[in-house]
Amino acid sequence: MIALLLIAAVTLVFLFIKQRFNYWKVRGVPYVQPTFPLGNLGGVGRKKHLSEALEDLYIQLKGKASIGGIYFFINPVVLVTELDLAKTILVKDFNFFHDRSFYYNEKDDPLTAHLFTMEGVKWKNMRIKLTPTFTSGKMKLMLPIIRDCANELEKCIEKETANGEEVEIKDILARYTTDVIGNCAFGLECNSLRDPNAEFREMGRKIFQLEGFGFLKLLFTQQFRTISRALGATILQPDVAKSFLKTVKDNVEYREKNKVERNDFIDLMVKLKNGQALEHENSEHRMEKLTIEQVAAQSFVFFFAGFETSSTLMSFCLYELAENQDLQEKVRKDVLDTLKKHGSLSYEPIHEMKYLENCINETLRKHPPASNIFRTATQDYIAPGTSITIEKGTSVMIPTLAIHMDPEYYPDPERFDPDRFNADQVAARHPFAFLPFGEGPRVCIGMRFGLMQTRVGLATLLKNFRFTVGKRLETPVKLEPSSGILLIKGGLWMKVDKI
Repeated sequence: MIALLLIAAVTLVFLFIKQRFNYWKVRGVPYVQPTFPLGNLGGVGRKKHLSEALEDLYIQLKGKASIGGIYFFINPVVLVTELDLAKTILVKDFNFFHDRSFYYNEKDDPLTAHLFTMEGVKWKNMRIKLTPTFTSGKMKLMLPIIRDCANELEKCIEKETANGEEVEIKDILARYTTDVIGNCAFGLECNSLRDPNAEFREMGRKIFQLEGFGFLKLLFTQQFRTISRALGATILQPDVAKSFLKTVKDNVEYREKNKVERNDFIDLMVKLKNGQALEHENSEHRMEKLTIEQVAAQSFVFFFAGFETSSTLMSFCLYELAENQDLQEKVRKDVLDTLKKHGSLSYEPIHEMKYLENCINETLRKHPPASNIFRTATQDYIAPGTSITIEKGTSVMIPTLAIHMDPEYYPDPERFDPDRFNADQVAARHPFAFLPFGEGPRVCIGMRFGLMQTRVGLATLLKNFRFTVGKRLETPVKLEPSSGILLIKGGLWMKVDKI
C-alpha cells in the first residue's frame, strides 16, 4: 500500500510538472525548452549571471513574437522581446503591471518591505511621500556634502597608491558612496574611506554576500512568494538586519529627544513616524503612522540601492576608460575645461560636463547595475496585437542588458563608444532602447541622486588621477554569477597614477 501511494504521488508530481512545462506550448507562445528543476535557470548563480542567461534567451526568442516564454523553476515567465511592448507595459498599461515580482516578508524580515518591493496602493502612497527627497533643490543642498566625500575619496586613493601598488577600485568606490549615503540620508559620519572596516561598510558588504545557493534561494523566494512567507523565509542576514534597525532607531530617538532637524531623509521618516502632515501631500495619500520597522525599511532601501549601484557604475566607467586611454584623456579635458570655466565643482558645472555624461550613459548601456526589470501582471492582460493572455500573477521580465547589447539598436555593442549618446544618435533610437533606471511611474526614485554622486566622484578622480588596467585583474573579465547586480569576478584591480 505504501509503495502504491508513493508511486501515485510521484506520478502526480510528474504530471503536474509536465503540465507546467507545457504552459507556453499549449498557448502558442514561442518558448525555450526548460529542464527540471530549474527551468531555464540552469547554471545561474554558479556558472553565469542571471542577466547573461536572459540575454541568451532573448537572442533565441527575439523576432518570433513580442513576447517569449521562459521558466523560472516550474513557473512560466514572460520575456519581453519588443520595445513597443516594453513601453506599453512600463508606461501606457502600467495599471496592469504596477508591482514588481520581488519577495518581501514584513513579519519575519521587516527591512525587505520597502519602496522597491512594496505593492499597490501602499507603494503609490509611499512613493508620493518620498519623492520630495530627490528634488533639484534637495540635490543642490546635498552637493557640498558629496563634494566633501569626494575630497576624502581623493585623499584615500592618493594614500593607498602612494607606493605604486595596484588597488581594488570597486571597494574604495563603495566606501565613498557609503559615506555619501550615510551623510546625506542619515546625518552620520561613516568614515568608511578612512576605515575600510567601518560599521556601515561592513553592513554594505554583507547585504550582497550570497554564499552557496544563496542566489537560487533569492530567485526561489521570488517565484514562490506565498510559500516562502508561510515558511518564514528571510533574505537578509540576521546580524545585518539587527544592526541596521538599531542604527536607525538610535538616530530617530536622538533626533526626537533633542529636536534635531537636518532637512534630510531621516527627518522625513521622523515626520511619517509621528503622523505629521507633509507640505506636498493631500488627504487622499495620507498613510497611517509608520512603525520604527517601516522607517528602517525605507531607510534601508535608500542605503543599499544608493551605495552599491553608484559604486558599480563608477567602477565600470573607470574600467572602460582604462581600456580606452584616448577616451580617458578626452573626458579628463572635458572635466578640466569646465572647472577652469567655473572655478569649482558646483551644481551647474557638474551638469555641463557633457562628455562625462556620455561616458556614464555608455557605461550604463554596457554594464547596467540593475540589469533586468521585473514586473507582475496584477490582472489578466492581452498583449497588444496578439491573442496571447498574460495571466494574473505571471512574472514579466524586460531584459535590460540584452536590449542594451542588441546590435539592432547599438551596432558593434561590445565597443565602448560614448558618442552613441550624442543628441542626434539618441534622437534616432527607440527611446526604450536605453533603460538603466527602468521607466514609467516606477522609474528609479533616486536616479538623480545616484547620477550626481557618480558625476562628482568621477570628475574628482579624473581630474587628479590616470587609471590603467591592473596586472592583477583577471582577464578576460567575467561577471560574478551569484551577484544580484553586475560585478566583476575577482575584483577590479587598477594601477592609479597621480597627475
